[in-house]
Amino acid sequence: MTQTLADVRQGGCRKGSDRVSGRVPWAQAYLRPDAVWPLTEGEGVLVAVVGSGVDDTAGVLGGRLQAGPRLHDAGPGADCVGHGTFVAGLIAAKRGPGTGFAGMAPRARILSVTVTDAAGNTDPGLLAQGIRAAADGGARVIDVAAVTPAAADSLAEAVAYATAKGSLIIAPAAADTQGNKAPVYPAAYPEVLAVTDSGPGGAPARSASTGRVDLVAPGDSVLSTGPSGSGHFTASGPSYAAAEVAGAAALVLGYRPGLTVSQLVHRLRSTAYHPGTALPDARLGYGSLDPVAATTTVLPEEGELSVRAPVRERLDMPDAPGDRGAGAAYAVTGAAGATVLAAAAIAYAVPLGRRRGWRPGRYGEPGAGAGAGADGGR
Repeated sequence: MTQTLADVRQGGCRKGSDRVSGRVPWAQAYLRPDAVWPLTEGEGVLVAVVGSGVDDTAGVLGGRLQAGPRLHDAGPGADCVGHGTFVAGLIAAKRGPGTGFAGMAPRARILSVTVTDAAGNTDPGLLAQGIRAAADGGARVIDVAAVTPAAADSLAEAVAYATAKGSLIIAPAAADTQGNKAPVYPAAYPEVLAVTDSGPGGAPARSASTGRVDLVAPGDSVLSTGPSGSGHFTASGPSYAAAEVAGAAALVLGYRPGLTVSQLVHRLRSTAYHPGTALPDARLGYGSLDPVAATTTVLPEEGELSVRAPVRERLDMPDAPGDRGAGAAYAVTGAAGATVLAAAAIAYAVPLGRRRGWRPGRYGEPGAGAGAGADGGR
């Protein structure tokens, strides 16, 4: 999903794909977000994608795309390079007929903030403006899909500003370009959840970042949507892993809307598949993302945190039985219980009586009753 300015000048913006996959992509099968969709699909959560823009010509976001500021001339169209559209699809593409692909949180809303040129290039100042705009726009999660190798005071201040406003910032721990392992920003800042990528089945990424890492998520050979059409593309890199984590964060907030930024970070870290080493691991951070555990696990240290009741797929329970039904049920249950107790008493008493010399007798004669039998055995 990368291209140069020369590519744009010669061939124009990225064209839509004519290929559509009906199979469930490996990353989706591996993470199983569908297991929590009966509880939450990210409804009510706004996720900002700070990058090359988002093109929803194909309608895969189902009307949930909100156009934010374009802080850079990103070329013709909403997303010339296609990277931001791919990322937004990983986060929130709807479930549609004829395809097995869906975003992690298929009912979350997307806020597009454009901070790159037509080839996806940016700088610290533009990223800082984009993060501030996303926070001011009400995004609970900010996925910074573009990165820069340079630190800047303005970028660090923007990260602190957004965090203080209640936005969780998620960013790739390295650039998508293979072989580029150098630390990048904003992921190098401690307030940001830094994500690196894994391959099919959870295999280690082809190139690991030398920067700080919080989580690992599928990012190699992942499938998502592209611009200007309804087809699918595949791509590899840490930015796509960061998008999976952003979608998982939307699921968690959709079910647990009262979480603070620090609580959300703690939940994502503590419920990950830990690597079995001292945490955080230098290469794997706190381990591999587990969206199901992140959403559903009860953490004692959080105390009483309310969850949002699901509004879909409620179970239809039968009507409560009336007094007669309840009385009959209690009578049957009581009779069954009495029969079981009587059988147990007989099974215990008969062997005991034989050991003590009890003998059969008629009522009123020694040996006929429990008291007589007990006396006659002495």
